[in-house]
Amino acid sequence: MMLLIRRFEERAGQIYGMGKIAGFCHLYIGQEAVVTGLQSCLTEKDTIVTAYRDHGHMLACGMDPKGVMAELTGRIGGYSKGKGGSMHMFSREKNFFGGHGIVGAQVPIGTGLAFAHKYRKDGGLCVTYMGDGAVNQGQVYEAFNMAALWQLPVIYIIENNQYSMGTAVARHAAMPHELYNRGIAYGIKGYPVNGMDILEVEAAGRMAVDHVRSGKGPIILEMKTYRYRGHSMSDPGKYRSKEEVESVKEQADPLSLLQSKLEKEFKVSEAEFKTFEKEIKEIMVQTIEFAETSPEPDASELFTDIYVGETPQASDKSASEPSSSGSSSIGW
Repeated sequence: MMLLIRRFEERAGQIYGMGKIAGFCHLYIGQEAVVTGLQSCLTEKDTIVTAYRDHGHMLACGMDPKGVMAELTGRIGGYSKGKGGSMHMFSREKNFFGGHGIVGAQVPIGTGLAFAHKYRKDGGLCVTYMGDGAVNQGQVYEAFNMAALWQLPVIYIIENNQYSMGTAVARHAAMPHELYNRGIAYGIKGYPVNGMDILEVEAAGRMAVDHVRSGKGPIILEMKTYRYRGHSMSDPGKYRSKEEVESVKEQADPLSLLQSKLEKEFKVSEAEFKTFEKEIKEIMVQTIEFAETSPEPDASELFTDIYVGETPQASDKSASEPSSSGSSSIGW
């Protein structure tokens, strides 16, 4: 899965550069161990919500790479029929609730999903991801308060990739080395985790799942990780040196760390690694072909999926034209 996420993101970056992806595109390269390790701890009844750096989360949930890439290229075969793009994808079947474009906005939503699990007594939990920039948002602490008050089954994951939207964590966050303690005022326990090592991520994830499923309420895991690319495709990353990025790649790359352990501890051969690469390459060939050949959505799709059970009509002039006096026609 880590290799699939890496190759998917590399190809997404390439076709974005070719002009085949419009709008925003936030790549997950360097952070693959976080979502892969955590997803291995969950069951089908658990729910997931995250922000806009979401391609890896969708793939880890089992969503089809073809549907994810087709959404990036704005095609009807995408998970939001080509209307949501990189930042707005969902899958009720896989319990993936987005993909949200507003920093920190997904945290109250994830808390609400956790409330639903407890209300329905279905035994599920919600994993709510956020970045190191989001932990400074006020809505995050309102969510922490309610989750602790009601002992909701939620695991808050802080993916601390060190640079928020381009500002080093030490420049935007008080106590920057202890983001895992941001829930301490509400009695929420938190722990730091090496987010570059999938085995450490998985161990922490199982501890957190046991904590939440046993009815002890929310918990916070701060995954200390690193993104290799800019905040988005338009970010040249001038706030850090190339030497710093290369140093992390050489010393802490999550794929290289895992490969080294598989070779030493599980005797996985070089031929087997080549087989993995070949399988992923074939998946990506089919993914790109689908994303480039799936038709663009019809113009009528502009009016679908806006309201549940209701489709506004384009010919309804009273809803689209302003009144002659210039004042609002809404009857408040």
